[in-house]
Amino acid sequence: MPVVRFGVSLEKELLEELDAYVADNQLANRSQGIRHLLNNNIVKKKWKCNNVVAGSLTLVYNPHKRGIVHKLTSIQHEYHEVILSSQHFHLDHDNCLEIVAVKGKAVVLTELADKLQSLKGLQHGMLTMSKAN
Repeated sequence: MPVVRFGVSLEKELLEELDAYVADNQLANRSQGIRHLLNNNIVKKKWKCNNVVAGSLTLVYNPHKRGIVHKLTSIQHEYHEVILSSQHFHLDHDNCLEIVAVKGKAVVLTELADKLQSLKGLQHGMLTMSKAN
């Protein structure tokens, strides 16, 4: 994709915020920072427009909690059409990490995440979405 150069005027405080963002995210320069911010904004807009997005669900739970493994599996089977893959890790005896790769309409992925995150015994759950195309 060709790069187009243009000038931007910013207040000093806003430029300082941009520089801090570039440093915090270990980006190479301000241009990369602006691209990063724009892409994040475009992705968020796609979520709101209910476009098809890709993402991951990260879940941490104690597998010994009564019924949680069965409930996680059951909910995932309800959403088989948006689940691409899942991977299970044993963090230690009492903690598992599950990463579920997903692709589908943002509202469906959010619904799936909400159902999983609301399960009693889940220690942490997070949905991350990105543009699919």
